[in-house]
Amino acid sequence: MGRVTSSPDHPVPAEPSSGVRRSTTREGSRVVIVGGGPGGYEAALVAAQLGAEVTLVERQGLGGAAVLTDVVPSKTLIATAEWMTLTESASELGIHPTGGHDGTVEVSLDEVNTRVRKLAAAQSRDVRTRLERKGVRLIAGSGSLGGPGEVVVRGDDGEQTLAADVVLLTTGARPRELPTARPDGERILTWTQLYDLTEAPEKLIVVGSGVTGAEFAGAYTSLGVPVVLVSSRDRVLPGEDSDAAEVLESAFRRRGMDVMSRSRAAAVRRSGDGVEVELTDGQVITGSHCLIAVGGVPNSEDLGLARAGVATTESGHIEVDRVSRTTVRGVYAAGDVTGVLPLASVAAMQGRIAMWHSLGDAVAPLDLQVVSANVFTAPEIATVGIAESAITRKEVNGLVTTLPLARNPRAKMLGISEGFVKLFSHRSSGLVLGGVVVAPRASELIFPITLAINNRLTVDEVAAAFTVYPSLSGSIAEAARELHRG
Repeated sequence: MGRVTSSPDHPVPAEPSSGVRRSTTREGSRVVIVGGGPGGYEAALVAAQLGAEVTLVERQGLGGAAVLTDVVPSKTLIATAEWMTLTESASELGIHPTGGHDGTVEVSLDEVNTRVRKLAAAQSRDVRTRLERKGVRLIAGSGSLGGPGEVVVRGDDGEQTLAADVVLLTTGARPRELPTARPDGERILTWTQLYDLTEAPEKLIVVGSGVTGAEFAGAYTSLGVPVVLVSSRDRVLPGEDSDAAEVLESAFRRRGMDVMSRSRAAAVRRSGDGVEVELTDGQVITGSHCLIAVGGVPNSEDLGLARAGVATTESGHIEVDRVSRTTVRGVYAAGDVTGVLPLASVAAMQGRIAMWHSLGDAVAPLDLQVVSANVFTAPEIATVGIAESAITRKEVNGLVTTLPLARNPRAKMLGISEGFVKLFSHRSSGLVLGGVVVAPRASELIFPITLAINNRLTVDEVAAAFTVYPSLSGSIAEAARELHRG
């Protein structure tokens, strides 16, 4: 993860007690946005709403990588794979296949990926239509800072210079490549290249056990592909809640995935119609395909940052403060190119905040403690607020309670036997500080906890709210009741 900084020249402005700064919007301001992902197009919509003259420059396609090669296609693939896990408990529920066959389901990866690409293209068209209706000028090309208040755009029609009162850089990131494991788009792949496969891999080796690696490893396992997950750490998802990661790894192994912990890939190479992955201990793993999922690199080159004086970190991320300002007046940045938090929702919020701030509208600085995140595996892992480690390390005077989903009546009806709800609260005030949900559709169940944190609710206030009986969300209220301090 990158960092949120406040430069000495541009400190975060003092906020009133409400946390919101108010001013007068500057109608007619010229806003140029470089990058059409969530940070860019959401910012464009806000700027257009506030009366600015908005130009958005995008070289890849509206929606950026999030829509075309990352979030939308990957979650579509994962949603398809999820259908394969829905019948795991069928026999326990009294459901048995009929018709004299074994009940297995075949998956056509060609059809799956065709649908994935169609949905991504459709979403990109929807983004374009929405921006055009709001009067945003769209230019296909690459943009860079040319000087004070200038953006140089290079496209099919040549080069042009745009005058700007406000510039937003939101160019995203790309998959990191290893010098000893260069993707070829056929057998050695990044996650952006998986959607070109027309046949399922005979054996997929996934290098990297972070969120991206875990999601694709889980999805392909559910689709019936033998998967080997190479993890350099003790467990999968080293950055997530340890209890949640343990549940997921157990589910992976139960479904037949080969999880190789404390194993680091030294090299990946083609070998005939397959691949060889050499580990640092000398062991060689063979498979038909290899996915390299070892993080991302910011697309910050060729933006004219050094020429304009925009500061970057050692990793190449653009430094920003909590209202998305860079170290140069009038230049803002949002999304993965800043390294703040690699989530589409954060990129979108950074872009909105940049426009609200630059155009003088009401604005509150970015608060990462209220950001909810989700790992789209089976089961899903959703988190928000502080981590349990902050409590165990005595950084926060908090309490923790964990409720297994297996004791929830609705979970029993649905045949859900793994997962839990974990809630954190302040020991003295009772304020809800964070939570973890491991369950099917955890991405939906985390929302009540997010609302509680965002609105500074106590566990008693959460416990006092009615929940449907029976429901999975009932475990959230039960966890809140357990944290009551009389």
